[in-house]
Amino acid sequence: MIKKYAFEGGDIAADIMERYGYDGELAEIYATTRDFEVHKWHHYIPLYDRYLARYRGTGVRFLEIGVAKGGSLQMWRRFLGDKAVLYGIDIRKSCADFDGAYGQVRIGSQDDPEFLARVVDEMGGVDVVLDDGSHQMSHIETSLRALYPRLSEGGTYIIEDLHAAYWKGFEGGFDAPKNFFNSVREIIDDMHRHYHPKGLRRPEMEGAISGLHVHDSLVVIEKGVTQAPVHSRVG
Repeated sequence: MIKKYAFEGGDIAADIMERYGYDGELAEIYATTRDFEVHKWHHYIPLYDRYLARYRGTGVRFLEIGVAKGGSLQMWRRFLGDKAVLYGIDIRKSCADFDGAYGQVRIGSQDDPEFLARVVDEMGGVDVVLDDGSHQMSHIETSLRALYPRLSEGGTYIIEDLHAAYWKGFEGGFDAPKNFFNSVREIIDDMHRHYHPKGLRRPEMEGAISGLHVHDSLVVIEKGVTQAPVHSRVG
């Protein structure tokens, strides 16, 4: 299905600029990745910049679920800088070949909370999670429930390629119970817990959801301590 949306030849950075009005450095970094292959939807590039630019040049602890052919870690190293602590995980043993090239690679499943915990411990904590893994709905859920409690305050959790939520091969479907966008509704309910009596539907997230952003195929959750709402009248 996705083949009909493939960009065939031409200037990738120019296409991103023309379509989305984005001429930031990440477009050029993505378009000039050479050592290893990276595959991204063009509209992700300005969104990555929007949510991740603040981490550039810092010691951000960045975990990418899904190493694939190694190019994504290269892209993130070029974008985030030498200080970033970059880790990638993948279930495919061949991905171990990328360990140490642009970040550390650990082999294991995103569906294994104990493995995820070990990786985060090795990283010394985690500030950003980017889930570009199996895209199976149950795996997305397991990773979110295991990693969000360990995400640092002020951290960012990104899940991409959520068009898979509509495809049966990924446990999805328009009306499928496991469609991750049903989970997004639960997260929204928790954000608004002060206004209904049902309590937290996702207690592992502790209501520490300061922002939730839904884009085409990409969801961004921002973690932060939230306060009970207050209102007043003036004048």
